[in-house]
Amino acid sequence: MSVSRFLRVTACSVSLALALGAFTRPAMATTLITTEQLAQEMATADRTAAGQAHRDRLASELGRPELQARLQQWGVSAEDAKARVAALSDEEAAALVAKIDQAPAGGDVLGVILFVFVLLLITDILGFTKVFPFTRSIR
Repeated sequence: MSVSRFLRVTACSVSLALALGAFTRPAMATTLITTEQLAQEMATADRTAAGQAHRDRLASELGRPELQARLQQWGVSAEDAKARVAALSDEEAAALVAKIDQAPAGGDVLGVILFVFVLLLITDILGFTKVFPFTRSIR
């Protein structure tokens, strides 16, 4: 008896689930989004995020005291400079950050190395040092 009752309850449950499933409406998309549209939207979002990151970096650079002092010498207030940075387009902000990254921080390293080489060469020729084996002292 209990097996028959179990089968009856199971059959009723399955029937009820199927009947309720028939009443649900399938979801219909009003418009389809193509892969190209999705990729374009994601690229736009990435560019906007990157542009904001560039503007944030420029704004943090404007917070440096030596740069603010130089701007004051030129007659530009810090607020005006920050407003101009905020008004930059994404491409302009990226170009400015790239320019800052490419600028030499402490001068030309190659020039310093060349200067040290020439200085040692001259002192070697004058006989004060003996660094290079290919030179002869004038003494």
